[in-house]
Amino acid sequence: MRVRTEGPGGRGRARPAQKGRTHRERATGQHIDYEALFEAIPSPILVLSPDLMIVAVNAAYLRVTRRTREDLLGRYVFDAFPDNPARPETTSTRNLEASLRRVLRTGERDAIGLEKYDIPVPDAEGGFEERYWSQINMPVRGRAGTVELIVHRVEDVTAFVGRSETPSPQDRATDADFYIRARELQELNERLRQAHARERETALALQRAMLPASPLEEHPYAAVRYRPAVGSLNVCGDWYELTDLADGRIAVAVGDVVGQGLEAACVMGQLRSALSAATRAAEGPAQALEVLGLYARFVEGALAATAVQVVIDPAAHTVAYSCAGHPPPMLLRLQGTVELLDQATDPPLGARPEHVRRPQASIGYATGSTLVLYTDGLIERREEDIDVGLDRLIASLSRHSGLHPEPMADALLADLGVTGGPAADDTALVVIGL
Repeated sequence: MRVRTEGPGGRGRARPAQKGRTHRERATGQHIDYEALFEAIPSPILVLSPDLMIVAVNAAYLRVTRRTREDLLGRYVFDAFPDNPARPETTSTRNLEASLRRVLRTGERDAIGLEKYDIPVPDAEGGFEERYWSQINMPVRGRAGTVELIVHRVEDVTAFVGRSETPSPQDRATDADFYIRARELQELNERLRQAHARERETALALQRAMLPASPLEEHPYAAVRYRPAVGSLNVCGDWYELTDLADGRIAVAVGDVVGQGLEAACVMGQLRSALSAATRAAEGPAQALEVLGLYARFVEGALAATAVQVVIDPAAHTVAYSCAGHPPPMLLRLQGTVELLDQATDPPLGARPEHVRRPQASIGYATGSTLVLYTDGLIERREEDIDVGLDRLIASLSRHSGLHPEPMADALLADLGVTGGPAADDTALVVIGL
């Protein structure tokens, strides 16, 4: 698809919305003309930028509004469709703007029930025309997970609300009942949205309470970052843990619970606490994850959880590690090379029906090296192979070799697009200076 934007001098120009061929095109050998597909969609559609400027419009939208592309492209949506000044009590633009802002803030689809929204008629006629609409606003995410466009789809339902210029009393009663029921559904939807937002805030507060505080005082060699997803999916499932062992070794772990909201936060708390206790009694990270895996079988919602633990021995300059279905830690050496700690990988915590010893590996390091643990939110992107994200992280680590943990953590988040804007998934990041 090619998105039309406003170029210099107000002329519309086209730019590619994506580079190269899609996975489907490569698999089938069929080229899809997305611009023609967009034009052929029977539902009226506007495409808006994050600052609510109109960047694309399909033929169905032009027909239903009796506008031309020159009327709409490059304009602020509420300049193109303002409130009817003859009806100062109307809330149509306010309701639509609130919905669009929610999409930008949450990264989630948002629907507006039946809404009376008068639109300006062509200049030759002047004035406003009474219209009723059903509207849906949908986010389009970029590779970094941020909302880059909003698809605003409408259906003109004016014909159902006012079927004739002189409706009968029965028609008026039916129309009024239809309108009232639609408004009731919209109000119910808003109450449900508010309840969902309260639950999410409670889940985030619970997770913050269960995660360790900033390690600056107790662990000045470490930097930790946690970025919750703005939407509901997978929120509150990521965690991290730093444990000082009695013999001077340091255990560091990160994990990820599949789920959402309060349920995921509670499972996360149970697993983190269980691993903290197991680490103090186990001989190494593999044995600690074995114990955690056995425990996970008895915790509802924990079977698909993943975790990785490393145990750092500063005296021997070694790192022992074990992975349970989790992305591998990375070791940044002094010369800028990066090694994946992927020689001790195993399925997620509760995946095995019978007990099997988990693998463990060890690697040496020189003073001044950096160890990085993270969750998949840092590297995974929709419609992108995970190896691409791993390579992106490796390149970022090499580029910032020599930084201390705190600035290194900020640089990694910035390079991988996890700072600012709505995130598609939770992200936990731990950077250890060795």
